[in-house]
Amino acid sequence: MRMNRLTLTAAGIAGAAALLAVPAQANAAQTTTTGTTVTCGASGLQAGLSPKVCAEVTGDSVQLYGRISLAGPPSPGTPWPQTVELLTGLSGNVVGGASLGSVSGRTLFTASTVQVPGVGGTVPCGSTVHGSFSVATYPWSPAPVTVDVVVPC
Repeated sequence: MRMNRLTLTAAGIAGAAALLAVPAQANAAQTTTTGTTVTCGASGLQAGLSPKVCAEVTGDSVQLYGRISLAGPPSPGTPWPQTVELLTGLSGNVVGGASLGSVSGRTLFTASTVQVPGVGGTVPCGSTVHGSFSVATYPWSPAPVTVDVVVPC
């Protein structure tokens, strides 16, 4: 019985070490093969929703997009949220430079995370890109969330 516990402990330690090593290797492989990094700004909190804006950078190309999710699970005994039509707005610019554009539209949201396509373009390396994303629906006014990301050289 003592041998079995020792064997199980050793196997558990080896398994944990393997699990800890795999994500680091997978992450390193993803970074070197794609060269894409994603940076998201802080989430906002508005009427039970958690909007945020993200910047995806590949070389000198930047794409901004918005994400909308529930701020948390509904309280016990509360039904899942009904579908809500949200007014969204997303814009981006190179700080001190050109606009990357802006988009606005309507997005239906229930309970699953929704990604709202945005704007982007080619940006000189070393530049800082600023993105802003807002969500509104009656009676809530927009409360924009932002992200700032430096395009590496």
